[in-house]
Amino acid sequence: VTLFIHSRVGEKKLYAKDTSYSIQPTRSYSMRFTESSDKGWFRSLFVHKVDARKDAHSNLLSKKETSNLYKIQFHNVKPECLEAYNSLEAEVQKRLHQDQDYPCEVVGSWNTWYGEQDQAVHLWRYRGGYPALTECLKKLNDNQEYLAFRRERAKMLISRRNQLLLEFSFWNEPLPRPGPNLYEMRTYCLKPGTMIEWGNHWARAIRYRQKNNEAVGGFFSQIGDLYVVHHLWAYESLQSRQETRNAAWLKEGWDVNVYYTVPLIRSMESRIMIPTSSSPLQ
Repeated sequence: VTLFIHSRVGEKKLYAKDTSYSIQPTRSYSMRFTESSDKGWFRSLFVHKVDARKDAHSNLLSKKETSNLYKIQFHNVKPECLEAYNSLEAEVQKRLHQDQDYPCEVVGSWNTWYGEQDQAVHLWRYRGGYPALTECLKKLNDNQEYLAFRRERAKMLISRRNQLLLEFSFWNEPLPRPGPNLYEMRTYCLKPGTMIEWGNHWARAIRYRQKNNEAVGGFFSQIGDLYVVHHLWAYESLQSRQETRNAAWLKEGWDVNVYYTVPLIRSMESRIMIPTSSSPLQ
């Protein structure tokens, strides 16, 4: 395929063959572009070099020293049932935490304040990965008390969905913290094939967002909607959020991260969430 680019100086031809092209100026001001010329000045203007990888991004980006698997739940609750729903969830979470037979723990529970209304968000951790998840689900399905809870909860819900996640190796592990805090969950739906590049950039960028202890956790999806990233932040208030985010732009290098990661995103969403009384993240 040959494309022609016209300019005041003359005519330029862009040749592409076998998906490789190089930049070679000629006397007639024509240029040939080849993908193999990684050091070409034109490529360097637009593409940040990412090393070739030959492994699943789940192995390259997740923490090697832990085998934690996370589950995030989004429950859309009937408005008139939200208070009763929160009370019921708190009781079940308390019992699961007290029972050492279940290899799971709730990391945080919230109600959405700004974003989708009357929504509950729960983040669970399974220490031991998929075997722990399987063991936990089997035990819960044999627990008649838990099955009764699910039937009661179903009466309060409009819809629900979940995802299984891994945590980025360069992010903080989410640990209990005192409050009061507001939490922001920023969700990014990435273009397929861009997760490694996203991770490369954020491995450097996260250091710009640690000063106020606002970074809580960073995760990417494994099952459910794919190529989805969740960044979880904590702030004292909406004003604190604005000041913290503005301060990041004053740090040299933050703008570069934004410049290179924005083109990787298909869509993004922000939720401002309030922790429930039973949430370990307050």
